[in-house]
Formats: sequence, structure tokens, C-alpha cells
Amino acid sequence: MSTPESIVVLYGGVGSEREVSLLSGEAIAQALESSFKVERIRLDQDELPAQIDPKRSIVFPALHGEFGEDGRLQTLCEARGIEYCGSDAAASRLCIDKGVCKALADENGVPTPKSILFLGDDAPLADDVIEQLGVSLVVKPADQGSSVGLHFTEHRSALGVALSKINKGKWLIEQRIKGRELTVGVLHGAAMGVVEIISASGVYDYQAKYTAGSTQYQFPAELDPMIEARLKDYAERMFEVCGCRDFARVDFLLDGQRSYFLEINTLPGLTATSLLPKSATCIGYNFEVLAQELVAPAMARFKAMGAQDNQS
Repeated sequence: MSTPESIVVLYGGVGSEREVSLLSGEAIAQALESSFKVERIRLDQDELPAQIDPKRSIVFPALHGEFGEDGRLQTLCEARGIEYCGSDAAASRLCIDKGVCKALADENGVPTPKSILFLGDDAPLADDVIEQLGVSLVVKPADQGSSVGLHFTEHRSALGVALSKINKGKWLIEQRIKGRELTVGVLHGAAMGVVEIISASGVYDYQAKYTAGSTQYQFPAELDPMIEARLKDYAERMFEVCGCRDFARVDFLLDGQRSYFLEINTLPGLTATSLLPKSATCIGYNFEVLAQELVAPAMARFKAMGAQDNQS
């Protein structure tokens, strides 16, 4: 079989980003239905549904954060020979870890804010953190998305309170860069448009991301051509060094002329307010065209796998 009979959209999950995943899954399913047979499967537990047939279907994992974006779902798909969209298990595991990504950025000449990594049961003292990084800080989980658990602190007491509430997981404290928030979609290894995020509160947190009207977006962002070219180069560089495939979204801050890498999202949101579709409009792709581009590489891999099976 050269093409799959259906695309299975997996969405939901049991993590903190379930509600966003439900919206993303429905949006991508609707966009794909104009060209493909689509099966929706809502996940209510961290398991790969047994009914998916690797010889008949490919998977679009519209799952964010836990299980979907941390490589576990991809590992299960690979074990069963199921072709799927997006980065493979190894790249997904790498990219969900903000600390590892920041280290790769440093090694490859991509500036990133100074930071401290720690485990929740071994949180550092507020005074020690401030001595290393200063007083204006961002505290966030090192392996979650959608700004889950994000804290901004501007004085010692606020940092102390934030740290006192952490008792598990992997965490990151970064110097806060008070600049323009920018993101770049990457499709098939090539950067699309740069999107600027302008939050009414000045903080692009979970509420700003998913509450209609609370944030404005400029796409393409109004940037000096040299800065725009640099951001796109950094986005493509991070996509490559992290081993990503198919698509991703790379987030930055811009302070004057200096840009800082924040993180790379291997399964970015696909809701009505999501950033990857906005980036794609900058190169002339509406949502339905983008959806087809997102699944095209997995389609090609499915076809190649079928050709190998026929030869063997």
C-alpha cells in the first residue's frame, strides 16, 4: 500500500496540557479531513491504542507535554512499527528537557539566558540563586510546555516563596530578559515567518496563551532584516542540532539587538490562537495547507516502508 487508509489523530492525555491538546487535536483533524480519512482517538491514559494498524494508518500525535512530547508515545509507535508525524523519540526526549537544549544552544553559538537547573527535592537557596543570576528571574519546570508552572520573581521574598512550593520534578531558574517575545516555526528544516507575541499583561503565561483577546500577535514581526535572518538561522540550527524532523517551533527573546533562545517545541499547539499556524501564514500557507505539509513527511516514510516490505 503506497498511502495510508487513514490518519489517526491522538489527542487529550492525562497531563496538565490535556485541554489544549483536545483543542489542537480537533483543529488538526478538521483541517486534514478535507484531504484524508481521519480517525480521532481521545487518550484518557498514557497508552498507545491497540487498534492502530501500522499497515493501514499513520498517527498525528496532537499531544503536548507529558507522554506526547516527551518521547514516550513515539517510543511505543516505533516499537510497533507505526509511522507518525513529528520528531522521533530521541529528539522528543531531548527537546522536552530545556536544560539539555540550552546546553546545545551554548555549544552551537546560539545565545540563551543564564540559568540554574535543579531537582524539586533539592531546591537551591534564594540568596545563592540571586548571587549567581540577579534578582529578576523566571522559575519554570524544565520539562513541561504551555508555560505550566511558570513564575516570575523580582525580589528575594517572591523567589523564596516560589522555591518553597517546589518539592518534585526538574526545574529551571533563568535570568529574566525583558525584551520582545518572538517565535519561529520550522517546517521541513526551513524557518517560516517570525511571530511577535504582545501580551496585555506583559507576561506570556498560560492564561495569555489560551485566553482569547489577552494577547496580540504581529506576523510577520517588524524586525531589522539582519535580526530576522539571525533568528531564522538560529531556529534552523536548533532544529538540526536537536535532531528534529518534520516541524517544530522555536521561541526567542529579543533585547535590543541581542536575541536569546528559550526553547524548542516538537509538538506545538494547533489551536485557534496557536503560533505555528501564524508563522506559516507568513509564507502563504493557510491552516489546511499547513496541515497537509505537517503530515507529508510521515506519508513519504509510510510509502517508503511499504516499498521495503514489498521488496523483502
